[in-house]
Amino acid sequence: MVRFGIDLGGTKTEIIALDDTGGELLRRRVLTPGDDYHAMLDTVAALVTDAERELHARGTVGIGTPGSMSRATGLLRGSNSVCLNGRPIKGDLEALLRREVRISNDANCFALSEAIDGAGRGQEVVFGVILGTGVGAGIVVRSHVLTGINAIAGEWGHNPLPWPTDEERPGPSCFCGLRGCIETFLSGPGMEHDHWAVTAQRASSHAIVTGAASGDAGCEATMQRYEQRLARALAHVINIVDPDVIVLGGGMSNIDRLYAKVPERWGRWVFSDRVDTRLVRHVHGDSSGVRGAAWLWPSEKNHMFG
Repeated sequence: MVRFGIDLGGTKTEIIALDDTGGELLRRRVLTPGDDYHAMLDTVAALVTDAERELHARGTVGIGTPGSMSRATGLLRGSNSVCLNGRPIKGDLEALLRREVRISNDANCFALSEAIDGAGRGQEVVFGVILGTGVGAGIVVRSHVLTGINAIAGEWGHNPLPWPTDEERPGPSCFCGLRGCIETFLSGPGMEHDHWAVTAQRASSHAIVTGAASGDAGCEATMQRYEQRLARALAHVINIVDPDVIVLGGGMSNIDRLYAKVPERWGRWVFSDRVDTRLVRHVHGDSSGVRGAAWLWPSEKNHMFG
């Protein structure tokens, strides 16, 4: 069976077709139409129609998008493509494509992809983290996304940074309306804001990482604060979810030193005499979201645990 995955992003929309073994049959990427809901729907429908024509096969369709479907209204909420918010995107796409469509948060799709055939393959509990311009996460248990009764499982970035110091209170303002959210500290812009607040110097996250590697004391101090905060935030996850593996994605996941430094630190806050959870880098990178959308439809790979 062919599984189509769609990554419906703010700037690009991508489709992938996978076979039952996860082999890639087709991939296309187009620009996402501007703030136009119906044009976005038409773009998705055209991508699926053209792919099916090329492959001479009809397939299942999974969609990954920022935000989540409200259990109360059935409408999308929390998407940074604001024209999608408050819209019945699932029903509208099902009408266009004449089949059931499955939709999940892009962080859930990332986690699912890495759990099925990526860095978390074969592990029972995978916590997938996106550290980029924002911070998101997804939880996969026995190769199935944990959605939750409120459809917010894995919304780690909008919890407060745990065990805050006096200097970290009340924390930066977050777009969600609260202060001190994990996202405000651990996103790329969060690191940049912290560096500026301490050094009065503006620098990109990439420049901070490069500066630390070159011996810049201010950049190194910023990196150490970031690592300690990430260790605290992930220790909180380990205490609650106790995952086998934590997979990092997003731009900040490319910082090599995190994979050694953070596990060295997190044991201080984990309520256990040892920590066997592994911190690993993604395998599929930018493709994880679109692959995970395709895997929203189960296969033998999703059922490896029975």
